[in-house]
Amino acid sequence: MKETASKDLLRIEDLHVSFAVHGQLNEVVKGISLRVPAGRTVALVGESGSGKTVISQSVMGLLPRNGVVHGGRILFADPAKEGKVIDIAALDRDGKKIRHLRGGRIGMIFQEPMSSLSPVHTIGDQIQEALQLHRPHPRKEARAVTEEMLRLVGFRNPHHSYDQYPFELSGGLRQRAMLAMALICRPALLIADEPTTALDVTIQAQVLKLMKELQSEMGMAILLITHDLGVVANMADEVVVVYRGRVMEAGTVDDIFRHPRHPYLKALLKASPDFDMAEGERLVALREVPPTAPPADLRHEPVLRAAPTPLLNVRNLRKTYGSKHGASIVAVEDVSFDILRGQCFGLVGESGSGKTTVGNMIMRARSADSGSVIFNDRTGPVDVLALQDEELRTFRPRMQMIFQDPVSSLSPRMTVLDIIREPMIVQGRGTDAEQKKRAVELMECVGLDPRFLSRYPHSFSGGQRQRIGIARALALNPDLIICDEPVSALDVSVQAQVLNLLKDLQASLGLTYLFVSHNLAVVHYMAEQIAVMARGRIVEIGPREALFRRPAHPYTRALLKAVPLPDLDRKLDFDVAFTGGASDPASWPEEFRATAPGSLEMIDLGGGHFVLADRACTARDVTAA
Repeated sequence: MKETASKDLLRIEDLHVSFAVHGQLNEVVKGISLRVPAGRTVALVGESGSGKTVISQSVMGLLPRNGVVHGGRILFADPAKEGKVIDIAALDRDGKKIRHLRGGRIGMIFQEPMSSLSPVHTIGDQIQEALQLHRPHPRKEARAVTEEMLRLVGFRNPHHSYDQYPFELSGGLRQRAMLAMALICRPALLIADEPTTALDVTIQAQVLKLMKELQSEMGMAILLITHDLGVVANMADEVVVVYRGRVMEAGTVDDIFRHPRHPYLKALLKASPDFDMAEGERLVALREVPPTAPPADLRHEPVLRAAPTPLLNVRNLRKTYGSKHGASIVAVEDVSFDILRGQCFGLVGESGSGKTTVGNMIMRARSADSGSVIFNDRTGPVDVLALQDEELRTFRPRMQMIFQDPVSSLSPRMTVLDIIREPMIVQGRGTDAEQKKRAVELMECVGLDPRFLSRYPHSFSGGQRQRIGIARALALNPDLIICDEPVSALDVSVQAQVLNLLKDLQASLGLTYLFVSHNLAVVHYMAEQIAVMARGRIVEIGPREALFRRPAHPYTRALLKAVPLPDLDRKLDFDVAFTGGASDPASWPEEFRATAPGSLEMIDLGGGHFVLADRACTARDVTAA
């Protein structure tokens, strides 16, 4: 930090931020200092609760009412005013000066685009509002400027998209709209708070590539807030690692990844799953919470792998939805696979590929148009889709689900005890005393203190809430658990805890998982057999090693290339981030496109490895394509 303030666009010096809670000041940012040079990208890395977002709120003047900056300076050298330095920390948070900076000279992209955009205003109106606040234009000219910005951030038809509402856009397009809103006034500094956390890998690659291109074109600096070290390795020039409100380590991206020194940073690097992990190797969680031995009645019989009988046979599933124009949209088409008892089966694909719909149809949460789901009970096969009324209610305990969002999937009005007991109450399992005893056992089984049973979900962290969701899923002793993106909303260190817990439970209880995710590194860590879905169809299926070492389908290859790895020697290939999307069949070689209706079929590549290709192709044609 020897440079003068004039060389740094943003300079934070010894910042202290506290929140008033019940009359007491609780300090959450404890003397943090960092700099953001003009035109450069600085990554602020840490877990939830480390103070990253509070720092960004302080820079933007957006701290909650009970938040106060009680020490330090936030110096912003505005190039538009010949580098005149403004101390943002000293400004009135409701005054004209901070409102001029916020959105005008400093833009911000928020983590969740759906909750950050107004659902009752069009995308164009919301972006244009930011423009008119800081740089008023005549109405027609303002629309033209807004449409040009939509074009810059990758909207194919800006004139049409201007009049669309957020719910009409995909997650990736909503994030692009947020980016357009942040950049419409061409700010000197862009603060990106977890800009790609909720996005699929290919869409994430597109957004990151777009941010790099716009940074180069506009000459702006970026303060990138993230817990994803893969994104940091591909985007940042400098890195600041924070933990509990303090800087643990700071330096160039090369120093941080090649010569990490602080134990916290080393632990973060080891907590991320990657494709080089050896068989049986475990993730290293920062704070491992070991579960206790599960009750004997939760354990399933050992699996005889010598003569494997599939627990679940899924055949030719199909699901269509009607659109407002009268045409039907095919969400799932001809999906077939088997899940062996005791196996973790991974289902991978982008949002909209149909993977969650498949899980919902297996669970009977959605009806299938056609196809079959056969559950091979120890007493014989059960046709899951044919079950009705009391038969279905009796069968439901055999399959349970862990949901994506640990916040919205738990009722805020129920205690943890009530949440875990609810499945047992619905199924009429046990007396009150037996249900409470089982709840205590399940809390210990997932590594939580049973004394917390009287608490409500809001008093737990995201990882703890997901553990409660796992305990609820285990309450009825299921044979199959469908895990729908169970760690996508969690920090990398908490994610490691939950993934290790799921693996431990699978080993100790003999559980079978259908693991649905868009994170290929997570699926590589968890699953033995993996199916890849694109546009409603399984395009490739096979054992983990075959799929990751010898991917055959162009969509699978694109997914693997789009994963940002925390490795400076294996940078992200931004060329895969083309606007059409990796799942667009028009971008695939002709071997993988239908030459006639119904001409696609699964080609056997050997060793249980299959790929969807034209029936005229051979395994040699496919691997050579």
